Amino acid sequence: MLEVKTFPKDMSELEVDHTEPRRCLVSGLFEEPVEVNGQTRTFYTYIHPDLVYNQPCLVVAPPDGMPVLDYLEQGPWLAFAKEHNIFLHVLIPGPGGWDLDGADADYMNRVYVQINGRRGYVAMQDNIYAVGVGGGSTVAQQAVMKMSSEWSGLATFGDLDARATLNAEATAGGENTGKTELVISAAKVQVPVWMSWGENAGVNARVCAYWKSMNDVADEAFSNQWADEIYFPSDVCKKSQINEEKISQVRVTNDFSGTPDAERLGAVWAFLNKACRHRCFGTKALRGRIDPEAYGFARHTMELDGWTRTWYEYVPDRVRELGRPAPLVVCMHGRGGTAESFISLADMSRVAEERDFILVYPEAGVYQQRPGAVRNLLLWCGEYKGEKIDDVKFVLSVIDDVKGRYSIDSGRVYACGQSSGGMMTSTLAQKAPQVFAAVAPWSALVDPDHELQLPEAIEPAVPFFFLFGEKDWLCADLEHGELEYHAAHDIASFLKNLMKIYSLDTTPLTYTCGEIRYYVYLNAKRVPMLTVGTVRDMSHANYPGESWASYDQFLAKFSRAEDGTLLYMGQPAI
Repeated sequence: MLEVKTFPKDMSELEVDHTEPRRCLVSGLFEEPVEVNGQTRTFYTYIHPDLVYNQPCLVVAPPDGMPVLDYLEQGPWLAFAKEHNIFLHVLIPGPGGWDLDGADADYMNRVYVQINGRRGYVAMQDNIYAVGVGGGSTVAQQAVMKMSSEWSGLATFGDLDARATLNAEATAGGENTGKTELVISAAKVQVPVWMSWGENAGVNARVCAYWKSMNDVADEAFSNQWADEIYFPSDVCKKSQINEEKISQVRVTNDFSGTPDAERLGAVWAFLNKACRHRCFGTKALRGRIDPEAYGFARHTMELDGWTRTWYEYVPDRVRELGRPAPLVVCMHGRGGTAESFISLADMSRVAEERDFILVYPEAGVYQQRPGAVRNLLLWCGEYKGEKIDDVKFVLSVIDDVKGRYSIDSGRVYACGQSSGGMMTSTLAQKAPQVFAAVAPWSALVDPDHELQLPEAIEPAVPFFFLFGEKDWLCADLEHGELEYHAAHDIASFLKNLMKIYSLDTTPLTYTCGEIRYYVYLNAKRVPMLTVGTVRDMSHANYPGESWASYDQFLAKFSRAEDGTLLYMGQPAI
């Protein structure tokens, strides 16, 4: 019989593993509460030993013909979760089985929100997938149809009920959870889908047609060992695929009944796990997941101040072949993220590949976000048991390590990052200005949870390229905001201080390029020492287009001469 646990009331009492700070502090099968339409429901979360944060999440609606614990004990799910290093979340049907009139679809979507709460573990909204088995297949279909812009993929096993298309025209309400960085837009968008059933007829065929339309697939069907029908996206793609890729296939397996075994689950998971849904302007954007090993990243560690610290490193083949000193870009994840997860989110490696620079993704130290929660949420310049973690020292040590192994152009070292990574970018510019030629913080400049301390000087001066969403809960204040772009008070204070210490013209030049409205502040030499960009229809997020804009429009134009003089397009900037 499976042992069902509850999460400790005070997760902060649990020790953090200094050799693997991201490791979950508990393991086993846990029952969690979730509020749904005024009622308290529960679901199971399985965390296998040695699982680390930000791994993919499978949310499963099981068949309602047997007790859920029996289903888990007799089926492949727990072993599958361990083998593939995933969080497993399993819904619990009501006493009368699944409610197919929409209530349990809402329950499944609330579980999606709940697992992003960061109290007992840290999940990533970018890689959460819905699965339904038996009667749960209809629940999963209804849930994803209603909130498709949040789920990264859908797989169902079993014939569907006539009510499967209940939410074909419905969408969930929008939601912004603030400090957990979760924003629900709930739009109708593409979703990779694999459906296994008896035959593609009746309601099954109607659901298949729905997803074929949503995913804009071609009519021709292909097949493989596991799928009888595979529909690929049509060749017509009117937009650039920098931010969102047109990758959602529709897969169908006929003559299926019962429950999937481990081998079939593995095949379906290999398909689902290729896609992630990342935050962006507008709705979340679906892209192919960047597997660090497959893409040529190297994972490195160092021992520093009693902790094992980690970073990922990307060196393009062309940089190796050229053999000349290359620029170096340090790219830093946000609170609750990891270096590995930020690889796909920022997509900076493609910029490195085409612009010939070396790229590193360092991983932050630990922090406790709120009382009673885990003490190993990753955050830059955090603390553990009252002791500050020196992440400036860590990042500079990473830079020195890379310089010891590759030829680096010391005059072209840059930093960028999102949210907590944006704060860290700003901190590096202030604490180690001699190291960086320019910086690009995204979605943050200062920590609102600490007293604002404005620098009296930054010497040598470091140019700033600051981007944030016009709906960002941290950076924007639409009602009481300051400056032309309604910046929150602390953000505006920092920017005004930069204008002061850099002697900038406080009336910016402005222009719009795509989704970004730019405000350019010039010094006496007409050099843009500060550029602010606001992204339309975006909350607390970043996206690949920001990575390209940051490097091409700003970072690459600045460098330092051997004597430390700041240069803008090869000429003295000050």
